[in-house]
Amino acid sequence: MTRNADHTEGDPFYHGTRADLKPGDLLSVGHPSNFRGKPLSWIYFTQTLEAAIWGAELATGDSRQRIYIVKPTGFFMDDPNLTDKKFPGNPTKSYRSRDPLLILGELAEWQGHTPEQLKAMHDGLARLRAEGRDMIED
Repeated sequence: MTRNADHTEGDPFYHGTRADLKPGDLLSVGHPSNFRGKPLSWIYFTQTLEAAIWGAELATGDSRQRIYIVKPTGFFMDDPNLTDKKFPGNPTKSYRSRDPLLILGELAEWQGHTPEQLKAMHDGLARLRAEGRDMIED
């Protein structure tokens, strides 16, 4: 189902990552995902800073964590990895698209999670991986 008309109008879209990009660049499908390293056929983004922070903090790699303000360039839909599976409805305002996201700018200041919160999230993801339940519906 498309969310183009149903997202919260006026709120910015974010993408958390470690990729080094600049305004005018496009984020597109086919690059390794933040979490698994394998290329995905969707690009993921959100309208909540909290979800974008997790994206940046959990992204693999050694580069600096970044949160970009992005603009979808085409059709997008709810992220089925979160919506109605983990969180009824779409409280994380998480979406995905096969069309590129235009980088509008970078969020200069944001507060990350505590070391304890990060450890708990990493431990939970490791548990899912060990159980074979860390799948991304692509």
